[in-house]
Amino acid sequence: MRGESTLPERSRPSRLSESAVALLFAALLGAGGAPAAAQTLKAVPVGAFDAPVHVAVAPGYRKLVFVVERAGRIRVLRNGQTLARPFLDIRKHVFGPPDSGAGGEQGLLSVAFPASYRNSRRFYVAYTNGKGDLVVAEFRRKKKRAVRASRKSRRVVLRVPHRDARNHNGGQLQFGPDGRLYIATGDGGGGGDGFDNARKLDRLLGKILRINPRQTRTGAYRIPKSNPFVGTPGRDEIFAYGLRNPWRFAFDGNRLLIGDVGQGAWEEVNILTLAEARGANFGWPQYEGNAVYDNDRPGPDTPTFPVFVYDHSGGRCSITGGHIVRDPAIPAMTGRYVYGDFCSGEVRSIAADGTDDQPTGIGLPGLSSFGLGVDGQIYAAQLGGTVSRIAAATASAPR
Repeated sequence: MRGESTLPERSRPSRLSESAVALLFAALLGAGGAPAAAQTLKAVPVGAFDAPVHVAVAPGYRKLVFVVERAGRIRVLRNGQTLARPFLDIRKHVFGPPDSGAGGEQGLLSVAFPASYRNSRRFYVAYTNGKGDLVVAEFRRKKKRAVRASRKSRRVVLRVPHRDARNHNGGQLQFGPDGRLYIATGDGGGGGDGFDNARKLDRLLGKILRINPRQTRTGAYRIPKSNPFVGTPGRDEIFAYGLRNPWRFAFDGNRLLIGDVGQGAWEEVNILTLAEARGANFGWPQYEGNAVYDNDRPGPDTPTFPVFVYDHSGGRCSITGGHIVRDPAIPAMTGRYVYGDFCSGEVRSIAADGTDDQPTGIGLPGLSSFGLGVDGQIYAAQLGGTVSRIAAATASAPR
């Protein structure tokens, strides 16, 4: 999320402020005569949590939805009901609010389940520790306990030093269609990439990393031989670089979808195949979106420009990257990319080529993340506590 002017400086919104702003947002949409969306949508609340920042599902467990709470817990929705006991509680390992300041970007940031999860019981989380480092750790689900994980099973896979500032951590984990673990890292914080991390190939910040997280006899993880910079100077873990704060990214088949938070003028969306993304320089800090930001700091490769950008008019300031819609319950939206803005609360959609930006009719203040369900449902988390499912405006009860 945005480092200088959004999450770090905002306290957690109350439920009252969520509701009030949502109503105001809806009224403004109606009064403003906004163009019709591909399909008008609504947000159906499915649960209330403590500062949720990520929503995920696990292969082999259709009835479970996992919600990451920033303070260090992962909660479970089972058949639409929130279980009292958390799936995982690692608050003693996590440094985040309130210690890092109300509204800060640190904490437990995401969870990812590999395709082998049902049998291996292994899953992975990303969090910040007391030094500010971004930590990727492996845990195991308890035997014969679908809704409980073992805290004692923790194994640190990767630690990315991040000690100069508390913002721009990134922290999204996703398993790609190739079975590898992709890790998003921010540029290290501050403004303007003052530590000059994003374009440098000997640093892990400001990147998309790609690893095999399984332990070997000689290391905590493996480097895929097909990573673009293997055998060249720099870090072999790097898959793509030149990113400011790719707070949320996702996959749609073999396509990579990145929402990269801008500096002060432009938010951007990158949609490209994995082949196109391999070794890509997304331009930061030379470019913010399509605009020159600092021409004295180019990356070593020609920039790959976003398919879509938007400015900061209308109270917008920080993109929350989303997903390509595949939910059969909202067929008119199929193939469109849904995204939002943390500050304005708008949820909008674009065609996958970056054209036809349209409102959805939904306003979700403090929109921290989107998540994808087992049948293509899209979930949305608000930092104020609410997790909702995105549905057609005519839909009724959550599934």
